[in-house]
Amino acid sequence: MERIDLTVSEIKETLKQLAEDDPLWDQLKLDPRKSVRQLVRSAETSREKKAKEIAEFMRMSIHENELWNAGYDHIAGIDEVGRGPLAGPVVAAAVILPHDFYLPGLTDSKKVPERKREAFFNAIMEQSIAIGISIIGPEVIDDINIYEATKKAMSAAIGELSVQPDHLLIDAMPLTTPYPSRSIIKGDATSISIAAASIIAKVTRDRLMKEYAVTYPGYGFEKNAGYGTADHLRGLNQYGVTPIHRASFAPVRERIT
Repeated sequence: MERIDLTVSEIKETLKQLAEDDPLWDQLKLDPRKSVRQLVRSAETSREKKAKEIAEFMRMSIHENELWNAGYDHIAGIDEVGRGPLAGPVVAAAVILPHDFYLPGLTDSKKVPERKREAFFNAIMEQSIAIGISIIGPEVIDDINIYEATKKAMSAAIGELSVQPDHLLIDAMPLTTPYPSRSIIKGDATSISIAAASIIAKVTRDRLMKEYAVTYPGYGFEKNAGYGTADHLRGLNQYGVTPIHRASFAPVRERIT
């Protein structure tokens, strides 16, 4: 087949705007230039990825759409980060998204690469109707246990919202609140509001742990966020327990003399 009378650069730009049903796709697939065929394959892969992200976003909007259609306007998604680490706080976030919020690729923060999480964090901060963040430190965790501290953080995050919610979507945790609520198992992967709260909580906590890494070097906090990794345990053995460690957690408690 004869090559299409366009340069490779022109084809690259054309592919960005080409409709899915345009017959030019089939023509370009047969172009004798290898670089053109590679561009087409790459464009098709990107298109398929985008379609999957859109479909996934729509799936994760089911809870919000159902509640919006039922007349609830301000739906707050609540999630926490930091139940398992040996050091640092537990951080919870509550996020109320507008009805027209759209962020394909949004999901459980643990599944989102760091650079993308930072971009998502900024988008959520800019577009949300209201955001509440709560940080509960190790001293409280040691005093009331991590489960109760997590509930305390979530409740406090709701209280930090500048707009009163009509309904809550909570990631797996039962909370006693004055608002109607729905607790969803793995909610950060099935609700856009909870996923948004997951992003806000994780980025907030990761930034804190990077600051702690400067104050308390040698534990790898900038990489492990306080979890009990090998480098963290080596740091505990070499430098001892810091004020941000959770004394009630076994690996820390065992090293307190």
